[in-house]
Amino acid sequence: MKFAVIKERKSPPDRRVVLTPQSCQNLLNNHPEAQIIVESSDLRAFSNKAYTDLGLEVSNAISNADVMIGVKEVPLDALIPNKSYFFFSHTIKKQPYNRKLLQAILDKNITLYDHETLVDENHNRLIGFGYYAGVVGAYNGIRTIGKKMDCFQLPKASHLKGRTELDAALKSISFPNLKIVLTGTGRVGQGAKEVLDFMKIKQVSVKAFLTQIFQEPVYVQLDVLDYVARKDGSASSKSDFFSNPTHYKSTFLRYTKIADVFIAGHFYGKGSPYFFTRDEAKTDDFNLKVVADISCDIDGPVACTIRPSTIEHPIYGYDPHAEVEVDFKKSNAIAVMAVDNLPCELPRDASEGFGTTFIEKIIPAFFNNDKDGILSRSKMTENGKLTPAFAYLQDYVNGKV
Repeated sequence: MKFAVIKERKSPPDRRVVLTPQSCQNLLNNHPEAQIIVESSDLRAFSNKAYTDLGLEVSNAISNADVMIGVKEVPLDALIPNKSYFFFSHTIKKQPYNRKLLQAILDKNITLYDHETLVDENHNRLIGFGYYAGVVGAYNGIRTIGKKMDCFQLPKASHLKGRTELDAALKSISFPNLKIVLTGTGRVGQGAKEVLDFMKIKQVSVKAFLTQIFQEPVYVQLDVLDYVARKDGSASSKSDFFSNPTHYKSTFLRYTKIADVFIAGHFYGKGSPYFFTRDEAKTDDFNLKVVADISCDIDGPVACTIRPSTIEHPIYGYDPHAEVEVDFKKSNAIAVMAVDNLPCELPRDASEGFGTTFIEKIIPAFFNNDKDGILSRSKMTENGKLTPAFAYLQDYVNGKV
């Protein structure tokens, strides 16, 4: 089995990689029968030399590999027919902008494994960049506080060499007495929580957050039942919410009345209630001044997130009364950080974490006859057709949705 670490070609450039030099070496140590070729790239966070120094082959010719491993979508003209590919295809939700990509994958008889579809037997995601999205998102949120309130200065995360420098930057600031609400308890939420804990911001209970006045900065981390309730007033449960999201209403406004900052690290499912609407953001008791929307669902559950922002220009303002974008410094503006590719700001750290997990949980399936079904569950296409688990995408491929 020969694996290729492919060059990232999507614009804007992404410096992350699935297999770092050390990950490649670990793969070969664990599976001596494997081979690896690394496609030459001058953009990757790890130089070509970093690979060759470990004895790995770097080349522009990778067509003799069996499995192509990348991060972002591969341009149509770069897809090599009759190969297996791993990358984030952004097609499983029938995203219209990638219909042609999935059509080309089928036309070229490519076997596609999407990183998002790599799940265990309980359909829990096995791999992702969510943790680093949480870390960088929380850092960017804190940086936004400093810029909005003119109380401290932090460099962009993308200007730092890695997590060590990011932590050092956070240590250098004096944080104001603010109340922060963090949603999400998954990888994203835990990454964000780690940053708040590193800054020694005190975590408090929901009850304390809602009822007490503090003389120090505090945060509360919310799970779903902390911000939704059944419309009919009957008992709520997480399993019921996930099965019947339309039966629930948001109770999040009780937080927006007293919180200064909202770090959104939740997963938002179709049919779930909005956290707050545009009309609700207009009310006199709406208190949020900064929103770091890591989840970044546009014009949806977080009303002030009207567009994604960029690493170059990560912050914009939202005027809740006029419902338009404004200078975030304006007194009536909510400062919004909604960068949708946050892990790209710490490409080395994010790649190292992703690569370690990929080697540990995914690669063995190629050498143990996929005994845990990881590859069979994640395989989206094969022999020019959608696999049964992804047959729901056929109308999307046919251009009917």
